[in-house]
Amino acid sequence: MTSYTLYGAEVSYFTGKARSYMDWRGVDYQEKPATQAVYKELILPNVGWPVIPVATLPDGTVVQDTADIMAAVERIEQKDPPAWPTSPLQHFVSELLHLYGDEWLVIPAMHYRWNYNEDWAYGEFGALSAPDLSRDEQYDLGKKNGARFKGALPVLGVSDTTIPGIEKSYEAFLRELSAHLDTHPYLLGGRPTLGDFAFYGPLYAHLYRDPASGELMKRLAPKVADWVERMQAGGGKGAGALLADDAIPQSLEPILARQMRVQWPAIDDTAKLFEDWAANAEPGTPVPRALGDLIIDIEGHRGPAKARSFPLWRLQAALDVYEAMDEQTRARADELLARIGGDALKAFHLPARLKRENCQVVLA
Repeated sequence: MTSYTLYGAEVSYFTGKARSYMDWRGVDYQEKPATQAVYKELILPNVGWPVIPVATLPDGTVVQDTADIMAAVERIEQKDPPAWPTSPLQHFVSELLHLYGDEWLVIPAMHYRWNYNEDWAYGEFGALSAPDLSRDEQYDLGKKNGARFKGALPVLGVSDTTIPGIEKSYEAFLRELSAHLDTHPYLLGGRPTLGDFAFYGPLYAHLYRDPASGELMKRLAPKVADWVERMQAGGGKGAGALLADDAIPQSLEPILARQMRVQWPAIDDTAKLFEDWAANAEPGTPVPRALGDLIIDIEGHRGPAKARSFPLWRLQAALDVYEAMDEQTRARADELLARIGGDALKAFHLPARLKRENCQVVLA
């Protein structure tokens, strides 16, 4: 029996995503908390900076980034059904939802944690880092360790000017996802796929589990809370079928339209800054985590944010699926994009290709 180890935390957005996949996949794994000793002895020597989750494979290989962890397990286990849909249109939409879950839902997730659940989060961070300390000592340590996470709010664009839009958009998203879950247990039908795991990260680790935001979800969107609990229980362990004929549920279109309306302009602006940077960079050069400054607009509420580069890496995966489609599937994808306000995506090309190398996104 093969065995994996996942190093992370209940409080961690991306650990939640990886854990939900591992539970659904049904592999033999153990989860260990990312204590100070784990950072010192495993994560920093192998990854280079403090980040979770990190996984070790049965052969001892250390893998960082949730998509890389999932892909490695898929490759080793060779189990059906796959986490990535095999039909092209569903694969494309799953990659778009992956981009949205990982790189945009982080905004409400971080806002609600640090503006509504701050003291609770400090206690959680302290208990993770030093479980043997007293509760007061854990709080003090958690406040020190949590400072860099709270400090990410301006990077993400969370500010007094954008908070009203963030909350309005998130509550509308909850209504849209609830409407979808009226007829489908998961995003693409009867079992979870990549998009579900990406959504689970923020919706469980921050927005369900944190007390104030958890109360909000359970009050406004009990069906979303029910979905979180299904995912937490293993998402059916692989049972269930996706929609036939590579179909996309019509009830997903409002969520995809929201993505195109609020996330796409920031990605497009980031791509322009990336083009300027890439023009003077050599292949293999690590891409800066932030490429400059931009203005985000959420429900008419505008404010500054950093142009984070990692969404371009997630977008590249979706573009690769789109560009590989046959003519008939491409036509269906284009019809979908037209309905959701995504026409700009049809002709979009990244200025340069990216790849992952030594746990970093680099210029290909």
